[in-house]
Amino acid sequence: MLRHVTGVGTTNERDRESWIRRQLEALPAGWRLLDAGAGEAPYRKYCGHLEYVSQDFARYVPSMDPTGLQMKEWSYPKHDIVSDIAAIPEPDASFDAVLCAEVLEHLPEPLSAVRELSRLLKPDGVLILTAPFASLTHFAPYHFASGFSRFWYEAHLPALGVRIEEIAPNGSYFDFLAQELRRLPEIAQRYASRAPGLRERIGMRLLLDALEGCAGSDAGSAELLCFGFHVRGRKS
Repeated sequence: MLRHVTGVGTTNERDRESWIRRQLEALPAGWRLLDAGAGEAPYRKYCGHLEYVSQDFARYVPSMDPTGLQMKEWSYPKHDIVSDIAAIPEPDASFDAVLCAEVLEHLPEPLSAVRELSRLLKPDGVLILTAPFASLTHFAPYHFASGFSRFWYEAHLPALGVRIEEIAPNGSYFDFLAQELRRLPEIAQRYASRAPGLRERIGMRLLLDALEGCAGSDAGSAELLCFGFHVRGRKS
């Protein structure tokens, strides 16, 4: 009998949210926080002790483009600022902290956006960033980059006056492969008009079992591939 495969490849969103929550809850009470590219503002619930300000361009509609992966439903709250993320109408040094989660891949010029976020940070302010290291096309037509390596952050953040305090991978090579393997039946049905047969499903189960074992003894494969990097920086 095949052993039941556990959670390899399923922790991407959960672990990212847990990390972001810890970062937000650690910020001092009363700090003014900008949630840049806030979307549906899922992290507002962790900001009760902060002066929370949300920003988004507020144009994404799931039905506007059938390409790639789309949300089934999407609803913007009433954002405090509706603008281009690279041109936010606030003075220099307006915020004690800035959060920008899973946004950079949706920007034609992500470096311009990070430059703007750095401008908005007060000295000693905190910048909290996450973005995929690799990703499938999603939120089309607003998908412009497949991902960001740790070297992207290490090259650009210090040049913008942001000292990196933490840069942590989310998941591993084995987790990423397992995530995509779990997605295979849906993708095969959509793009190849076929579902995996019995032998293929057994093979997938065996491969997931192998990936589970590898993930459990992983020793640094995130340098090759992972879900993405979690980055905390501080403005000089």
